[in-house]
Amino acid sequence: MSDATGWLVAAGVLVVLELFSGTFYLLMIAGGLCAGALAALAGFGGAVQLIVAAALGVVGTVVLHRSRFGHSRRGNTARDPNVNIDIGQRVEVDRWHEGHARVKYRGALWDVELGPGAHAQPGVFKIVEVQGSRLIVSAA
Repeated sequence: MSDATGWLVAAGVLVVLELFSGTFYLLMIAGGLCAGALAALAGFGGAVQLIVAAALGVVGTVVLHRSRFGHSRRGNTARDPNVNIDIGQRVEVDRWHEGHARVKYRGALWDVELGPGAHAQPGVFKIVEVQGSRLIVSAA
């Protein structure tokens, strides 16, 4: 097996592993391994191939890490309207009891709690967070 084939097989293995990991970092390393294969095809020795593969792998990884794709957003999913369609919807509360209420929303009974800055008075409230079967609301 030639050097270039070895580099490409290793890059292929990393691409398959990337499918299981869900990040792009292994793809950057695989790109470096492909650069090592190109160096082998160009006739460079093993040391130069290794340096080229390592350099491009590191550069690709650093560029990815500094991009917006390098960081996962670990926000609060209980408050994210992209995760939960109830965020931002409105509910009507008829009466409160010590900061808690029970309302019918989407065909079911839900527990409602006041969020920060909201006052316990009857009216329409906006859902700002969902915690299990509890809706956290603020003034609409």
